[in-house]
Parts: sequence; structure tokens; C-alpha cells
Amino acid sequence: MAAEVERAKKYCQVIRAICHTQVGKVKIGQKKAHIKEIQVNGGTTEKKVDFIMGLFEQEVKIADVFSQDEMVDTIGATKGKGIAGVVTRWGVTRLTRKTHRGLRKVACIGSWHPARVSFQVPRSGQRGYHHRTEINKKIYRIGK
Repeated sequence: MAAEVERAKKYCQVIRAICHTQVGKVKIGQKKAHIKEIQVNGGTTEKKVDFIMGLFEQEVKIADVFSQDEMVDTIGATKGKGIAGVVTRWGVTRLTRKTHRGLRKVACIGSWHPARVSFQVPRSGQRGYHHRTEINKKIYRIGK
């Protein structure tokens, strides 16, 4: 363990702690803890590693990490919706009623040359479960 800590101090730039919640203290009917990876900012890499090692297997209160009226950025994944077609995913217009071989399609996916489909053309695929960052969220109140 000590060798890994020394290696992190020597070679790493970004230091993150893997933390979990204590769901047993909250009556929400859930037993499995939420696991989060939290990045530590400020100071040198050695100070970051020492700070994390000081908190190892310790309880960290929300008030110790955040303060009232603080602006934070949140990172997460959007709600997953599976595979969707072009009309749902990109909002392209449906084709006319008598169209041969389907009407919820893109009418033209590009010219003959270049002989490939460019990335700007709407295509069907994954909808939702995308990585998003919301910036400047204000913390109004922290409960006890």
C-alpha cells in the first residue's frame, strides 16, 4: 500500500477518492450504497494524496465538503432511452404518407461523392445515457 501511495505522489496529476454513502442511516428502502469517485483539487499532488489518506475509512460530513451559497459543477449521465430512430432522436420531419419503404427516415443521407455518409447526417442510434456537465449550480441549504 505504501509503495502505491508513493507511486501516486510521484507520477499522478489527478487524485480522486472512491467514496460511498451510508444508506442504512436514511430510511429510503435501499440497501446498496451509492459509490462515487470524487476528485480532489488544490495544492500539490503530495498534499492531495496526504489529504485523502488522512480521510481514509473516516466519515465525511456534507458540511465539511460544501458550504451554503457555493457554486458547484455536477457531472452525470442523462436518463437512458435505448435505441431511437431519426424522427425521435434528431427531430427530422417524417416523409409523406405514400413513401415507399418507410416514412420515419431521412430522405437523403448525402451526395454520391464523397462516397461516405458525413457525420452531420442524422442517423438512428443510442438516445439518452449521455455524459453531461451542468455548471454553476448554487447550494442553497445544507440539512443537518
